[in-house]
Amino acid sequence: MRIPFLGKRRRKDELPGPEGLAELLAECALLRSQADREGVRLDDGPASLEALDQLVPRWRDDEDTSDWLGNDAGLYLGTVIVRTVEGAAWDLRPDGQPVVRLVGGREFDVVDAGHRWAADGAPELSQLYAEVAEG
Repeated sequence: MRIPFLGKRRRKDELPGPEGLAELLAECALLRSQADREGVRLDDGPASLEALDQLVPRWRDDEDTSDWLGNDAGLYLGTVIVRTVEGAAWDLRPDGQPVVRLVGGREFDVVDAGHRWAADGAPELSQLYAEVAEG
């Protein structure tokens, strides 16, 4: 996934700092809207991932919606990890792909995980979070 504001035309010194990047990646507008319509409150905590896993996947009939929702689901998963797992932080690969880097240096491609969840429902977001949180 390429994020337009992080495109190759920007110089490294034009990128937002870690807190600004975290705020931008936490927006997840489509996912938050979809969850709100279903009565699910996304509070950036692990329990909200379990609630997302329970949503009826109506989006799978629309490839564009599924793709955007997959991006948002991955970014939301990353947001929950960064905000609740000690030492976890957002990082950008050279190609602009946002990933979560854990204390030990392990990199977790949350966007890929979000796409798999949106397409298949597996692995569940809460399961992925548990695996990362356990270390």
